[in-house]
Formats: sequence, structure tokens, C-alpha cells
Amino acid sequence: MSQSSSQSQSPFSFRSDQDFHQLYPREIRRLATKQWTSLKVAEYATNFLTPTEGVKILDIGSGVGKFCLAGAHYAPKASFYGIEQRTDLVAHANAAKSILQLPNVRFLSGNFTRLDFKQYDHFYFFNSFYEHLAHENQIDNKIKYSITLFDYYTKCLYDKLDKQPVGARIVTYHLLENRMPPGYEEVESLESDLLKCWIKR
Repeated sequence: MSQSSSQSQSPFSFRSDQDFHQLYPREIRRLATKQWTSLKVAEYATNFLTPTEGVKILDIGSGVGKFCLAGAHYAPKASFYGIEQRTDLVAHANAAKSILQLPNVRFLSGNFTRLDFKQYDHFYFFNSFYEHLAHENQIDNKIKYSITLFDYYTKCLYDKLDKQPVGARIVTYHLLENRMPPGYEEVESLESDLLKCWIKR
């Protein structure tokens, strides 16, 4: 596919979630219902996470990259980064990025625990740890699942967010508890309070 035809497809991919999902193979689209952020939520979260131009947004557990790709489309003057430990999902994210020709998004393969959060300004977290607690929400059997890992990841994220400077923003989606570090104030909510926006004061 040429670059010009890819660019002409880009706006159409954002007309609806169904159109966007056509960027991925059929076997990957099965994850969409439970695992992917809707375009409506992505646009709302992006607006909150980009109060100024040039900010760097990190999606913690980015999967096939839907939030980052949508964010990069809605906020072309911000930079979006996704960290995902499953290399096959990172590959699908990069394939979709190639089709959309979005220059302001990058996908990282690895575990968020090894990432320096100080490189980023604001964060998006669609509770990617929950699959350690609920069997029906597990993406595959390629990683180890345990309550111990859930607790470890939760504490690690808490500690990393706690070290962020005043003004840091995070959007949480389907967070089980409001376990945010001191200083983070909930300022907006949507989706029956499942989507929450926080600012460190």
C-alpha cells in the first residue's frame, strides 16, 4: 500500500470503532470487546491528557495500540508511547501504525516496571493488571498470571506515579479501587465513573 493511499484511509478508520478494528486481523479483533478502549473514551482521555502542545503520553499496557493511535490522530502535536510486554501485540500495533502513517506514536516492547516514567508527562491506564484476577479477561496463555503479580504491578505503578511532578495527569479506566498516590485529585469522570481523570496537585 502506498503512503498516499494509507493517508487517505486514515480519517475513515476513525469514523467508528468497527472501521478502526478493520486495521487488525480477524483473530485479533476478538479482543476488542473486553480489551480495547473505545474511540469515544480515547478522544475524551486525549483531550484531558493534552492540555498543552508537545506533551508525552504513556499508555501502560498498550496492547494492539488502539488508544495511542487514536490519541495520535486526535492530538497530532502530542507524542504517544505504548508499553506492552506481548511482542505479538506490539507487532500488530506497529502494523496498524504503518497503515495510518501517524508519526507521533511509538510502541515499546517490554515490562512497564523497567521504564523510567520521568520521560513522560501524562499517562493512560486501562486496568491492564486485571487479567491477573479474572480468568475470563486473560488475553492469552503466553504470560504468567497470579495475584502476587497483580499486587506487585499495582504497587510498582503506585510508586512510579508518586514520583511524578506536580501537574502530572493520568486517566484511569476500570480501576478496581481509587488507589492513587497522595496529591492526585480526581477532577473529571465519565462512563458511570469507570473513566476517571486525575491531576497531581
